[in-house]
Amino acid sequence: MQGKAIKSLGVVLAVAWPVLVFLLHDQVGSWPLLVAGAALLAWRMSQARYLAMVVALLMLVLGGLGHADIGMRAYPVAINALMLAVFLTSLWRGMPIVERLARLKEPELPPAGVAYTRRVTWAWCGFFVINGSIATWTAVYADLATWTLYNGVISYGLIALMFAGEWLLRHRLRRKLS
Repeated sequence: MQGKAIKSLGVVLAVAWPVLVFLLHDQVGSWPLLVAGAALLAWRMSQARYLAMVVALLMLVLGGLGHADIGMRAYPVAINALMLAVFLTSLWRGMPIVERLARLKEPELPPAGVAYTRRVTWAWCGFFVINGSIATWTAVYADLATWTLYNGVISYGLIALMFAGEWLLRHRLRRKLS
């Protein structure tokens, strides 16, 4: 039970990170938030643990070079980059991420379904590139309120739209094939 609670806390912290930064920045400053964000990144990204540790270290190096504020805001950029790496790697090694998820519900996925999941995995890669690029722009050029709005609200809305759009497309294609 305790492990589940800790895991849940990690999810809440990861999702709420931009809002937490916005609320706590004036009280604690960039450096403590940068260290907390780097630690959270290394802890939460078990799918790419070593890469996450390297990226977390790079965030800290950025802070050490005098850019603690940008390093602190780099958390969403890092998440997008890591997710892109995980999804891209799955296209070349083993089974694509989306196919793995589809097989949880439908273990005997037909060849057309396998091809579809591969295209969806590519679509998510494109999403992570675009979302990560916008997150990078907000980290470097936007004020903290704009950064928080995009990374703590808008990007989650875009993720929901991506999921909903894929769900609608999948059901439409299934009806067509039936």
